[in-house]
Formats: sequence, structure tokens, C-alpha cells
Amino acid sequence: MIGTPADSTDPPDRREWKLDALSDVLSVLRLTGGVFLDAEFSEPWSVYSRVSPGDIGTQATVPDHMVAYHYVVSGSMLVELPGQAPVPVEAGSVVLLPRNDPHVLTSAAGLMPVDPEHLVEPDAEGGLARLRYGGGGPATHIVCGFAGVEARDHPLLASLPRTLVLNLDGKPAHAWIATSFRYAAGQISAVSAGSSIALTKLSELMFVEAVRHYLDELPEERRGWLAGLRDPVIGRALALVHAQLGRAWTAESLADAVHLSRSAFAERFSLLIGMPPMAYLAQWRMQVAAQRLRDSRQGIAQVALEVGYASEAAFARAFKRALGCTPAVWRRSPRAAAAG
Repeated sequence: MIGTPADSTDPPDRREWKLDALSDVLSVLRLTGGVFLDAEFSEPWSVYSRVSPGDIGTQATVPDHMVAYHYVVSGSMLVELPGQAPVPVEAGSVVLLPRNDPHVLTSAAGLMPVDPEHLVEPDAEGGLARLRYGGGGPATHIVCGFAGVEARDHPLLASLPRTLVLNLDGKPAHAWIATSFRYAAGQISAVSAGSSIALTKLSELMFVEAVRHYLDELPEERRGWLAGLRDPVIGRALALVHAQLGRAWTAESLADAVHLSRSAFAERFSLLIGMPPMAYLAQWRMQVAAQRLRDSRQGIAQVALEVGYASEAAFARAFKRALGCTPAVWRRSPRAAAAG
């Protein structure tokens, strides 16, 4: 459940918002997933790591953004990122890197990492690649994968920490994920292409569970986009905006949709998100428009319509205010290429 449990004074539909807001937002991301590497290390060991387009195998398209993860089947490891204390990950846990930052996996702090690319052994049958490396000491077995997200600049990704560690013990959904991975990892010696495919949905589910867990653990006084998502009213408003970006929203219509007065809604939204609802909507529309202009061949008028502008001229004026140039200039500019 997202956030704190609904109390008995909440109307039934508000209790549902607490459950559904995250699901609604995640549905807009069009999650995909994949598993690409079975790795066994023996102490001492240390390797560089980051998911690259080459790791996703036969995916039809490369996602806009990839969330890296490593599930520890047995043993333990540290995850090191620049400027951050090493993150311990024990057997039965998964560590996710929402921004796919370059990182180091290691058996102990301070070891010199190696680039493992030349050590990876592709599977001739199309199954998981294998990696065996280390000094011969106690072993750690991990499975590496990714969750693909079709939204490069989504505020959910920007709001999550650089690492998320999810212990898969204790809760029913977590136990199901852990059991599935342990079974799959045990079958890797005889893996077929179908065995790898059977794990892809686990990648998506793990990302969802990790985000839900993180939301559950947020302090009550926390402010920001995730705190807004956790709130039953503002979370519902965010879900509506992200799912129906092209709708002609007003502060009044959003407030009506979540059953608050306009003033109460605007105050609650601004307190949690840090800006008024219409400012947030305008900002998000420009982020989506810039991405579509960069990544697609859609006409400017079509992009304008999809992000909620009936007039191409009005869209162009808003775009120039936000990004400093017209949509046509943005599409041709090195800045748009660099944003990719």
C-alpha cells in the first residue's frame, strides 16, 4: 500500500486512490524488463558495472531509460558510487540503480575494479550470458537485469535515490519474486531462450515493489514529488495529469476530479510539490514536448496537441518561454541531441 493506511474516515474512493495513484503513474511509464547476466564471483573481486544498450539483447527497441539492478542469490557484496558510502547488499536482496549510474560491485571496499566485458561469456542458445571471476575465496552469486522506462525525464526517476535496496524476505509479493529468481538461477546451467524470457516480468515487478517500499518508508514530514505521489489526493491528481496530459486541465477541473475545493487543492499541491498545480502541469508538458521533438518525427502541431495545446502558435510561445527557443529550433539544435 502506498503511504500510510487509509483511516476509517476516508471515503471508499479515497482509499482506492492510496492504492492506485502509483499504479496509474507507472502505467504511463510503459515498463519493460530484462535479465542479461548470471555472475559468480569469488573473493577478492571488484568489477565496474552499468547497463548498456548492448546488454538488453533481443529487445525490439532500446528503452528511453534503463534502471539497473542486481539480485544477490547467495553471498554478499558492496555497491560503490562516487560520493556515496558503499551500500551493502546481502543474499535475498536486490539493489536497484534508478539512474543507471556507473557503479562498482565489489567484495570489499578499496579494491581496484576491473572492466569485466572481456570476461563475459555469451550463451550460444540465446540464454543468459555468464561471468565467472575472482580470487578463489568465498563465493557470491548474482543475477543482473534492467527495468526499461519509456520516459527519460520522468519526475519519479529524478525523485528516487541513487540506490534502492529491497529485501525480498517477509512479504508475499517479495517472497514470490525471491522464489522465482532462486529457481531461475538454479536452472541457468541448462538455460534456454525461454528461460530468460520467463524472468523479464520479474524485472518490472521488482522496480514497482522497490518504489512502493521506498514510498512506505518516507518520513511523514517529507516534501517533494514522491511525497505528493504518496498523498491520496495529490497522488491521484498527479496520476491524472500524467495519464491525460493532452486534456485541457484547469486548477478547477483537477480540484473537482479529486473532490477538493480549488483553494484547498492548490494549497495542498503547492505544499507537497513545491509549486502550484498549473505551473507543474506547464513544466511537465514542456519536458514531454522536448523529448518528443527530440526522439520522434512527429510534426510540431501534433506534439502540441498531444501535450495539451490546441494552437501550434500558443505551444510555440510557451515552449520558447520555457526553453529559450522555438520548437523547430530546438529540434535542430545540438542542445536537443545532447539531452538525449
